[in-house]
Amino acid sequence: MKYKEKKSKPAPKTTRGVASLEDAKDWFARQNIEEIECVVPDLAGVARGKIMPVRKFLGAPSMNLPLAVFYQTITGDFPEFEGAVNAVQSDTDIFLTPDLATLAVVPWAQDPTAQVIHDAFHPDGRPVEESPRQVLRRVMALYREKGWDPVVAPEIEFYLVDKNTDPDYPLKPPIGRSGRPETGRQGYSIAAVNEFDALFEDMYEYSERQGLEIDTLIHESGVAQMEINLRHGNPLELADQVFMFKRTIREVALEHEIYATFMAKPMAAEPGSAMHIHQSILGIDGENLFSDPKTGDATPLFYAFIAGQQRYLPAIMAILAPYVNSYRRIARDSGAPVNTQWGYDNRTCGLRVPPSDPANRRLENRIPSSDANPYLAIAATLAAGYLGMTQNLSPTAPVDTDASVRGIELPRSLLESVSLFEAAKPLVEILGSTFCNAYATVKQAEYETFMRTISPWEREFLLLNV
Repeated sequence: MKYKEKKSKPAPKTTRGVASLEDAKDWFARQNIEEIECVVPDLAGVARGKIMPVRKFLGAPSMNLPLAVFYQTITGDFPEFEGAVNAVQSDTDIFLTPDLATLAVVPWAQDPTAQVIHDAFHPDGRPVEESPRQVLRRVMALYREKGWDPVVAPEIEFYLVDKNTDPDYPLKPPIGRSGRPETGRQGYSIAAVNEFDALFEDMYEYSERQGLEIDTLIHESGVAQMEINLRHGNPLELADQVFMFKRTIREVALEHEIYATFMAKPMAAEPGSAMHIHQSILGIDGENLFSDPKTGDATPLFYAFIAGQQRYLPAIMAILAPYVNSYRRIARDSGAPVNTQWGYDNRTCGLRVPPSDPANRRLENRIPSSDANPYLAIAATLAAGYLGMTQNLSPTAPVDTDASVRGIELPRSLLESVSLFEAAKPLVEILGSTFCNAYATVKQAEYETFMRTISPWEREFLLLNV
């Protein structure tokens, strides 16, 4: 494996975000930026958009793209539009406006390049409801109307794997600095992380230059499986950071001649990868509404929040587990929670209350897989909690034993999840019917594409036996 040479001194830290176009002009000049990537996250969390010279961006920061970017499947196809989603036309133009708070350098670019995330609008100024950023903004607005301020902290798991240019071959762990791949699971091993020191040094540098606030890095239980924890904060800002981090670690890995993958279940004999989401709610004065200010006990609002996630977890699985591969992680003895139970510091439950003092009381949703779109996963889990609080729901009793013995309480396939998603009317109302229709249409199209592929299992066991 060929590593990049270590730099003699660290690159200068680059602050992320500016307040105005005039500030952006000064920022470009200081950074000697020549080009800018104007990106918008699509339903899959893939960066779509255009690359343009900085002078053109400053002259006309808004750009147009077809609405179809929010209907493109993960295979690059487009579902049949006509009559499917409010009779939209696939070539209808939308306009993208930069959120200058997300302006950052692109550390891996050969020439000085910047990136900025955009919001999408129709020609009449209405937000594009299919945009994942708008879905999250919509949920956050409902919280604000109640005087609630949600706070989240994502934990993202991923695998480092050897380059795999033939999809018919299984993935393998990469070779580290010792010249050998991992042969056993090395959970929490410092030495196993040190195998890829040069890669992670670049990851930290690139993250710092983009203003990404990485809290901790650990080796997870799978072979060459890692986990990154981000510091808690505003849901939209954290979703942006996950979106940018995924791009970053993929690019860093490629520079080191390996892949980084966020597939939910990339290797059959290894654990799946999750995106755990820690959630709490602050009041107007910044107090944690999950804790009584006098006694420190959990509040009724906290229990209602848990109950909402319990009730609506099956309905949001289409978002938390968005691909056919995601459901390979939702299996018995997989190490992943497969239920809607909750408990105190119980990792076998889908919903875990971590140990904390009253000021930091929170709920961890352990169901989302790492392949989920961070904007949609955060929006969906907050929407479920919101419904629990506004409907005054009550949770089941906490589980203090192995919750996995209760069996699988979540849908086992993408089509089943999409059906539950479409039928959950309160959830559709919160997330927006236009988005929900679009999302269901795209997921159904992706499933049909998958069904056109014959797997090795079918050839091995059915070819000569049936």
